[in-house]
Amino acid sequence: MSLDHALALVDAAGGVAYPNPTVGAVVVAGDAIVGEGVTEPYGGRHGEIVALAAAGGRARGATLYVTMEPCAHHGRTPPCVDAIVAAGIAQVVAGCLDPNPEAAGGLERLRAAGVEAVLDDRFAARRQNEAWRTWKQLGRPFVTYKAAITLDGRVTVPGTRWVTGEASRRHVHELRAAAAAVAVGMGTVLADAPRLDARDVPVVRQPRRLAFGRGPLPPESGLELRSGGLVDELAALAAEGVQSLLLEGGPTLATAFLEAGLVDKLLLYVAPTVSGSGPRFLGGLSSPRPLLHLSSRALGEDALLEAYLREP
Repeated sequence: MSLDHALALVDAAGGVAYPNPTVGAVVVAGDAIVGEGVTEPYGGRHGEIVALAAAGGRARGATLYVTMEPCAHHGRTPPCVDAIVAAGIAQVVAGCLDPNPEAAGGLERLRAAGVEAVLDDRFAARRQNEAWRTWKQLGRPFVTYKAAITLDGRVTVPGTRWVTGEASRRHVHELRAAAAAVAVGMGTVLADAPRLDARDVPVVRQPRRLAFGRGPLPPESGLELRSGGLVDELAALAAEGVQSLLLEGGPTLATAFLEAGLVDKLLLYVAPTVSGSGPRFLGGLSSPRPLLHLSSRALGEDALLEAYLREP
């Protein structure tokens, strides 16, 4: 269906509108797509406006499928709902609501103007802008905790440097390239002297590289020390425009983030190895943490498990 097509447009665009959300839109008249588009780079047109411009007069009486509720406020561009009504669109189907309180309410505005407006809430649509959504909703970065583990949950394998294979390690560098910030704890800093930069993958901007803990940092680390409480530090990072944080710390830091309810997504790179000894990837938790949207896929000889701690 055409909402799936709009979602595919966003996937192909690769976050082109950052730091704004990337939204896809498709105009359908009868059984034909007569216009489509995605949000342009920062400051440009929203996806709905691009699609309406492509459709021209064929938009009158048509259906607009859009991955997120059209905006109802005047920011860098005029409200999309006004352009939709002016174009004569008869129906709008949105894949998720806009969590931005300044821009939300577009579907209600459309209904008030006589346009049939339908919410087809999709996890796939919310996932596409999950970092921006968390940043807007909760006032903190979207936190992903990743760990490379053995089948028995250990983070080391005696006698080897790496737990997982080359494909998994490359994927971590892709995650770093996409993240606004990457962080470890002081234990990892002192034990491994991590660089935390993205290497040997396409990079638009390197992430900020952080260490949570009391310090002091080794002078050659090149990391930023964040020594306050986790909630306060995440709020401060959000105020500085950091929308996403990739957490690569050891079990102490990961357990602290999970206990504080500050992990949104869990990524486990599982190697086909039983270590038999060594630290586990998490310490003890005060209560179980149910996971949502669990999925798995192969990465070389490893398996990547992905799950959410909360709905994006």
